[in-house]
Amino acid sequence: MLLHSPLSRYGIGHRPPPALPLPTDIVVVAAHPNLGQSRVTRTLLAAAAGADPSRVAVHDLYARYPDYLIDVDAEQAALADARLVVWLHPIHWYSMPPLMKLWLDEVFAFGWAYGPGGTALRGKDLWLVASTGGGAASYRPDGHNRYFFDEFLHPYEQTAALVGMRWLPPMLLHGAHRVGDAALVAHAAVFTDRLQRWPDWPELADLAADTGCEVPADERPDLG
Repeated sequence: MLLHSPLSRYGIGHRPPPALPLPTDIVVVAAHPNLGQSRVTRTLLAAAAGADPSRVAVHDLYARYPDYLIDVDAEQAALADARLVVWLHPIHWYSMPPLMKLWLDEVFAFGWAYGPGGTALRGKDLWLVASTGGGAASYRPDGHNRYFFDEFLHPYEQTAALVGMRWLPPMLLHGAHRVGDAALVAHAAVFTDRLQRWPDWPELADLAADTGCEVPADERPDLG
């Protein structure tokens, strides 16, 4: 099982990030099944991987788990230590790539992330950094995606609410296939700056924490 992708996967030739488990303030959970074909995700991963490793850990899921066998204990330990969790991925069919969905299903477990006793993520921040192939104009009632993009974020926001995480304003890049080099460099610079300055973001001053949603114990079968 691959625990880490070399930074050359992100287009830079330095040493790989430190091995797990290493407590960090920020965990970037990234997923792109065809990273070699993605200028945007590859550039943003390189930016995150080049950040201070004592503060930012990068979990490139497709490099770490090519067999889809997720080390749930290691992932939960990393999240338990973090204060900011970043989800970095392209939008696939109005949602997340399949390995990230599997990661979510297994890591955000009942009794750990939500439900009775499930408070491990409560009080942390969740930040979505995503890209779309369609341009911004396609996410309108008169566009081929039929809805404003915010409509597709409700499952993400409710996931954060259910586990008691504070949902941060997402960072989005539409039209990823056609973005110019200068615009991509500028986008990555903003991403890097946000990672470095968190939690000192002006818009977070009035953003209330989420206390989670109470899920009754009988919502899940008693497995004894």
